[in-house]
Amino acid sequence: MNLRLDVVVKDIVGLTGQKIISAFVAGERSGKELAKHRHYNIRKSEEEIAKALQYNGREDYFFALKQEWKTYLHLQKQIDETDKEIKKLLKEIIRNDENKKKQTAKKKGYKRKNKNAIRNTDMNKIGVQYFEGIDLMAIEGVNDATVMAFISEIGLEGVKKFKTAKEFTAWLRLAPNNKISGGKLLSHHLPKGSNRLKIALRQAANVIGNLKEGHLNDFFRRINYKKGRATAVSATARKLAVIIWNMLAKGEQYQPPTEYLFLDQKRKLRLVSRIRKNIAKFDLKPQDVGFDNVLNTST
Repeated sequence: MNLRLDVVVKDIVGLTGQKIISAFVAGERSGKELAKHRHYNIRKSEEEIAKALQYNGREDYFFALKQEWKTYLHLQKQIDETDKEIKKLLKEIIRNDENKKKQTAKKKGYKRKNKNAIRNTDMNKIGVQYFEGIDLMAIEGVNDATVMAFISEIGLEGVKKFKTAKEFTAWLRLAPNNKISGGKLLSHHLPKGSNRLKIALRQAANVIGNLKEGHLNDFFRRINYKKGRATAVSATARKLAVIIWNMLAKGEQYQPPTEYLFLDQKRKLRLVSRIRKNIAKFDLKPQDVGFDNVLNTST
């Protein structure tokens, strides 16, 4: 119909786009009049919008637009009703559990509201209450949609059924499927298949990749530099799954490390930890391993 609304408006079903389409369907044909519905945040001027909205008189296309617009409004109504029902169900679950009901959440002004999240609902508060005090949104990149995916797809009790984080990531198909023959690693690709929870974690990982700073962003950038963005998204999604499993299964809050430990430092910490375990296991004394002679010589 020669209406290039997509050229002058970024989101055609945003505030400006919806007003223009509604006015056009109601009978307004003038580009100048339609352009008056421009929101002040739109970059394009009224004159530019008016030039892009010159109707060519195709009534058959206009009829199709009316049908599609009615369908869109109907679906939006259905989504609103579904959101209300989900909100009602979540509140009922929290209200019937004293431990969930007493939990409080810290406000997070820096979290961007997801467009597809439940409308008019504080998922930050509901998430903390549902997961009995565990704040998943304290993790960078995790938003309303991620929390809702965990609630709807698996729930708190479902996460606790997995004995280890490895089992959880394998179930999500985020753990490499190592094929070994004769002691040689043949392949280590991720198994095929997906689910809503895996998609939500990959979307959160992609958001982490776009952040400017943070522990997980540092991890993403290192993998991205070595193996590319696709591998970085998968690796970060798996890391997120491990972090969230530890939080929910063990009841721990998110505590990102303040600094990155390089490989030599990690090996040293593992070695020290192993030595301490062996000393405690066998009840070793300094003289049993000859440390007393070393101490005497040094003094």
